[in-house]
Amino acid sequence: MTTTRVTPTSLPTTAPATSEANPVRRAAVWLGPILAGVATLIWSGNFVIARALSDDIPPVQTAFWRWAIALVALAPFAAKGLWQHRRAIRAHAGYITVVGLLGITLFNTLIYIAGRTTSATNLALIAAASPVLIAVFAAIGGERLSRIRVLGMLLALVGVVALVAKGSVATLLSLDFAVGDLWMVAAMCTFAGYSALLKRKPKEIPAVVFLAATVLVGLVLLVPAQAVSLAVQGGFSPTGGNLSALAYIGVASSALAFFVWNKAVETIGATRAGVVYYLQPVCVSALAFLTIAEAPTPAQFACMGLIIAGVALSSARH
Repeated sequence: MTTTRVTPTSLPTTAPATSEANPVRRAAVWLGPILAGVATLIWSGNFVIARALSDDIPPVQTAFWRWAIALVALAPFAAKGLWQHRRAIRAHAGYITVVGLLGITLFNTLIYIAGRTTSATNLALIAAASPVLIAVFAAIGGERLSRIRVLGMLLALVGVVALVAKGSVATLLSLDFAVGDLWMVAAMCTFAGYSALLKRKPKEIPAVVFLAATVLVGLVLLVPAQAVSLAVQGGFSPTGGNLSALAYIGVASSALAFFVWNKAVETIGATRAGVVYYLQPVCVSALAFLTIAEAPTPAQFACMGLIIAGVALSSARH
C-alpha cells in the first residue's frame, strides 16, 4: 500500500494595505476646503452686485426673484428626485423647513435690507464674525474644535479686520454703526445656524434634491413678504442690467454656490468650511484686480497673507 504524502498548501493571505489609498484620502481632506473656496469666490461677486441692485429693486423682491431663478435652474436636475424622495422629504419636513427659513428666506434678505442703511465697511466687518458664529453653533451641536483650528480662525479674523480697517485702529474707532448693522448681525446668525444644521442633512436625500427642497420651502415662506413689498413699494422696472444681475445671483450665487457650500459642509463640517469664508476679502481683491486693475497695496498683501495662513492652518486635518 502506497501512502501519499499530502503537503500543506499555503493559505491565501490578505495583502497589507498599501499607500495607494493615501492619495485618495488626502484628496478627500482638501476637497471640502476647495468646495468652500469656490462658493466663497462666487459669493464675493454677489456682494458687489447686490449693492448695485439696492437702488433698483427692493430687498425682499431681490431675494424673491433670486430664489425663483435658482429654483428654475435647479429644476432640470432635481425635479425627478423631488418626486422619488418625496417620502423622505415629508419625514424630514420640519428640519427642511427650518433650514429653508434660515438659509433661503432670511439670510440674503437680511443682507439686502442691511445694505440700504449701513456702509460696505461695516457689512464686511460684521461678515468677518460669521465663521466664529458658525464654529460656536457647530460646537454646540457637538463638533470638535482643536486648538490649532481655533488659532487658525483667530489669525484669519485678525487679517480680515486689519484688511477692512486698512491697518488703522483709528479707522475702526471712527466707524459709525447704524440700524443696518443689526440687520447684518441677524443675517450672520441665520447663516451660522444654517451652516451648522447642514451637517445633519438626511443621508437618504441627494444633495441637489435637498437643496431644491429647501429653496422651494424658503421661496414659499418669502411669498407673503413679496406680496407686501409689491403692495407697498410697487414692482421694479426691468432693464438689461438688473435682469442680468438677477440671473447671476439666481444661478451662480444661489443654485451653484449653495450646492457647493452644502457639499463642503457635508464633507468637512461647518467649522472648517466656515473658516474658508474668511477668504472673501481676498477673493474680492483678486476680482477687483482682474476686472478693474485695482492692485492691492503692500499692507493689503500682508493682511491677505495672514488670512490665507490662518485658513490653511484651520482647514488642515487635525
